[in-house]
Amino acid sequence: MRHRMKRNKLNRYGTHRVSLMRNLAKEVIDHGTIMTTTVKAKVGKEYIEKLITKAIRAYKVKNENKAESVALRRQIFTELGDRKLVNKLVDEIAPKFATRNGGYTRVIKVGARRGDGAELSVLQLVEE
Repeated sequence: MRHRMKRNKLNRYGTHRVSLMRNLAKEVIDHGTIMTTTVKAKVGKEYIEKLITKAIRAYKVKNENKAESVALRRQIFTELGDRKLVNKLVDEIAPKFATRNGGYTRVIKVGARRGDGAELSVLQLVEE
């Protein structure tokens, strides 16, 4: 039975897929927007939104519970592997989304890539 097995594997083995998601997340956090294929953007959106949710929790409990905030920052660090990006995510990006209940990123379809015809999309952080 295939219960709870819904995941797009992107024709990659596990460690390669994890590496791809980490790199997509790093670029979106660093630049705010990236252009990639639509399938990668949709899978990356899910991954990035979970990181932003953890960052928002770390930002909100920063003053009340320092230990929980540090633990959440460490969890984000295990995913990103870059302390500067973790600080940027928690201190700069999370306050913008603190009042928002999900939907931190958007995928906008752009068109086909010239070389192979793959459908391209822009993955970006939502800014109001």
